[in-house]
Amino acid sequence: MSQASSAQPRALQPFHLAFPVASLDNARAFYGDLLGCPEGRSSPEWVDFDFFGHQLVAHLAPDETGRAGVNAVDGDDVPVRHFGVVLTMDDWNALAAKLKTAGTAFIIEPHIRFKGEVGEQATMFFLDPCGNALEFKAFKDISRLFAK
Repeated sequence: MSQASSAQPRALQPFHLAFPVASLDNARAFYGDLLGCPEGRSSPEWVDFDFFGHQLVAHLAPDETGRAGVNAVDGDDVPVRHFGVVLTMDDWNALAAKLKTAGTAFIIEPHIRFKGEVGEQATMFFLDPCGNALEFKAFKDISRLFAK
């Protein structure tokens, strides 16, 4: 498999991520109702979600859920295991407002990280009902996503 040069634009391919949950009902309420991710296929042991165009699969595995270690990043204790999406700044602000209105407990409150630096970004961290950490972020200039 060849990798396109960073100078050439390439179509973004959806990723697939499978992760453990303690309750499929709670996963449906959180990912489906709160985050607005449409449900795809499912079984009594798993459910697919359209996670902003990506395939997210919640697998019933209560013994594998929960928060793990953290690393310090720009003054915050960032959960090592986490996933999320890079949104537009408008969508990030709308989601932050929606989550605050819903009473979401943030691990890391919505704020701007790396202010004035090449990696300046809006970020927020929170847990799903099963203890999986999520990060949503946004850049004023998305071309700075991988800038050094």
